[in-house]
Amino acid sequence: MDYFLCVIGMVMIIEGVPYFAAPDLMKGWMAKIMEMAPGSLRRFGLVMMVAGLVLVYMGRR
Repeated sequence: MDYFLCVIGMVMIIEGVPYFAAPDLMKGWMAKIMEMAPGSLRRFGLVMMVAGLVLVYMGRR
């Protein structure tokens, strides 16, 4: 459980850095994301999940 909490904490740190470092730029990116088609967002999410799964697999090997 300790390892899981560390991983979740690191994800939160990495996710928060762009919002802290460049909030105006993030607003522009979010506006572009809102204009994207749901299918494109779904494919992007799938690619990110598969990439994350591969990274976890490689890290645990």
